[in-house]
Amino acid sequence: MAAETIADLLGIRYPIIQGGMAWCSGAKLAAAVSMAGGLGVIGGGSMDSDLFAEHIGKLRAATDKPFGVNIPLTFAQAQGLAEVALDEKVPVVFISAGSPARYTTRFKDNGSIVLHVVSTPVQAQKCERAGVDGVVAEGFEAGGHLSHEELTSMVLVTQVADRVSIPVIAAGGIADGRQMAAAFALGAAGVQIGTRFALTKESSAHPDFKRRCLEAGATATLAVLKKLSPMRMLENSFREKLQEAEARGASENELLSMLGEGRPRLGMFAGDLEQGVLEIGQVAGMIDDLPSCAEVIERLVAEYRETCACLPALSQQ
Repeated sequence: MAAETIADLLGIRYPIIQGGMAWCSGAKLAAAVSMAGGLGVIGGGSMDSDLFAEHIGKLRAATDKPFGVNIPLTFAQAQGLAEVALDEKVPVVFISAGSPARYTTRFKDNGSIVLHVVSTPVQAQKCERAGVDGVVAEGFEAGGHLSHEELTSMVLVTQVADRVSIPVIAAGGIADGRQMAAAFALGAAGVQIGTRFALTKESSAHPDFKRRCLEAGATATLAVLKKLSPMRMLENSFREKLQEAEARGASENELLSMLGEGRPRLGMFAGDLEQGVLEIGQVAGMIDDLPSCAEVIERLVAEYRETCACLPALSQQ
């Protein structure tokens, strides 16, 4: 699948999609990405229906460029968010978790392009049968909630691209143009980037959270809560408590009680760096600045072109 295909499908200049991250991806971030030539995405996973509609309205007031929304079907507010997206006739809808058949037909009949996040080739095939327009193959390097299968992007994207005929968007472990070029070499039609856009001027994440991420080393993130649903987060006091509880065999109920409902907001949005959940991807270890979204996209494109031009040619002998 050619890289230009996904840009044509979504009506954007570059095949670069901003991940719909809870507590980071509001109207300001999504509008900035869309105006810079990518596809900005509002992350619905931290919003109720009214706030979701408000952010869609703010984005449309800021730009007439295409945009998307992300709706995690395991989120308690998912049905309300879906109804808002239908009422607002959102151009592109990303669905994560849950069955792709649940809303795909309704959204497509309503004029939306539908993409579903997958973590295995089998899931991608189910999505294709359900009629989605494309899939986001997200590797285990990504931040936040992850799959139990633990397939990394280099393994996952290749297999998904081999098994479906719809466009595949690579996600997880992508923060610069070299990684973007690698994703296209694996068969991706585009890339979805979360962490790099979370650490920008326009991200709604707390400044202290951003600063902590910039200080992170290569091994600062870890996927924990594997008994429940794996979640990649930065090291802090709360993560240490979770690891200790898991190590002594804490029950699912105890882990859920420890996690509660407000920990991600506390860490990423309110800036409590020790008692909150700090969700971020492995690529945080290679990021040390807070540029604008326009600067990020400009860099990605320049690095991608430089990488492609410098790839070594194999000997013909």
